[in-house]
Amino acid sequence: MNTRTLLAPLTLALGVVLALPAFAAHDAQTFVNKAAIGGLFEVESSKIAQDKAKDQKVKDFAQKMISDHGAANAKLQSIAGEQKLQVPGEPDAAHKSDLEKLQNTGDGFDQPYVEMQRSAHTDAITLFQSYAKDGDNATLKAFAAETLPTLKMHEEMVEKIASGMPAAADAGMPAVKSASSPKPAGPVPGANSFTETQAMSRIQNAGYSDVSSLAKDDNGIWRGQAKKDGKNTSVALDYQGNVFGGQ
Repeated sequence: MNTRTLLAPLTLALGVVLALPAFAAHDAQTFVNKAAIGGLFEVESSKIAQDKAKDQKVKDFAQKMISDHGAANAKLQSIAGEQKLQVPGEPDAAHKSDLEKLQNTGDGFDQPYVEMQRSAHTDAITLFQSYAKDGDNATLKAFAAETLPTLKMHEEMVEKIASGMPAAADAGMPAVKSASSPKPAGPVPGANSFTETQAMSRIQNAGYSDVSSLAKDDNGIWRGQAKKDGKNTSVALDYQGNVFGGQ
């Protein structure tokens, strides 16, 4: 058997791994990496918010993030140590970039901080739900399941804060509609700053599975294929966060 034949299955397997959604983490070390980095970002971004936020509700929310995520980070650190797993000591490049954006934001700080928190909690809930269901480490699965209600509570809190704010104008942040806004009849064109991972997460949270072939069109709308109720369908996500099937 030649080298090319031997490498073919490995190449195929690697391609399958790389095709998985970025937020899916069923092995212990990957979960710890993503959960720790996300938790660090929550704490560090909220420390900045304590200094720069204008709205007292945003300051209060930031303090709760520091407290709750600080406790969760400490618990994760302890569990990871017991399981002989490594814990990242600092955010990754993408989160560092977001922290720099917040640090360099002037008077309009509250809006981008809140939008970052909405996206961060969407990703965190997807990560923790996935690992609580299919993770490979019983202790970490229990941690993920125990932490989920707190993450969902945070999401409700930040959605309530966001509902009282005007639509985000910064093209560098996901401009998500407020919870009280009625859903339009179809995707709304506009500058869409959702990443592919965030777009996939929001589509899956809307009840779709097997999301694939996501691409942003000329109107700023993420379009792709998915499955819902056992049927294949096209799917779309606009810059406000509205999800539409059959588009």
